[in-house]
Amino acid sequence: MASLNGTFDATEVAPAVPFEVLPPGKYLAHLIESEMVPTKAGDGQLLRLVFEILEGAHARRRIFDQLNLVNRNQQTVEIAQRHLSAICHAVGQMHVTDSEQLHFKPLIVTLKTEAAGTDKNGVKHDARNKVAGYSPANAGGTNAARAAVPVQPATAAAPPPASRPGTGGTPPWRRA
Repeated sequence: MASLNGTFDATEVAPAVPFEVLPPGKYLAHLIESEMVPTKAGDGQLLRLVFEILEGAHARRRIFDQLNLVNRNQQTVEIAQRHLSAICHAVGQMHVTDSEQLHFKPLIVTLKTEAAGTDKNGVKHDARNKVAGYSPANAGGTNAARAAVPVQPATAAAPPPASRPGTGGTPPWRRA
C-alpha cells in the first residue's frame, strides 16, 4: 500500500486519454529535444529527436524520430545522415556541431502511418506514425499545400532503417 499524502480527488483531474496515431500529412513543428544514446546492441549511437507540433488540431503533440548516425552498416549511417541533412536544410543550419543548433526552428514534418503488425524481429506493434520527410516551414501555402522532400534510400533496393521508433504519443524508449 502507498500513502498518497492526503486524499486524491479524481473528480478534480481530467483522466489521461491514450494518444491516437496522428493522421498522415504535413505538420508545422520544431525540434524541442535531442540526445545521442547508445544503440540497444551497444555498438553504435542514435540521435533521438523529439518534435512538437506548433499549430492546428494536434498542436503540442509530439513526433519522435531517431537517426542511427554511428553504425557498422555504412548504408544505415548514410540514410541517417540524409535525414539529418534534410532537417538542417529545412531549418537553414548547414554546419552543425551540436544538435541543439537545430532546436526551436520551425519546419514541416511529413508523417505517414504504419499499420499494426509484426516487425522483422517478430515483435507485434500497434499502428504508429513514421517520419517520411522534412522540409522548410517557409515553403509557402498552407500546411496541406507545402511540399515536403522525403529522404530516399541510397538505392531503390535499400530497406528502410529498422531502428526507427513509432511517432506520436509516448516514445518507445520511454514506455514502461
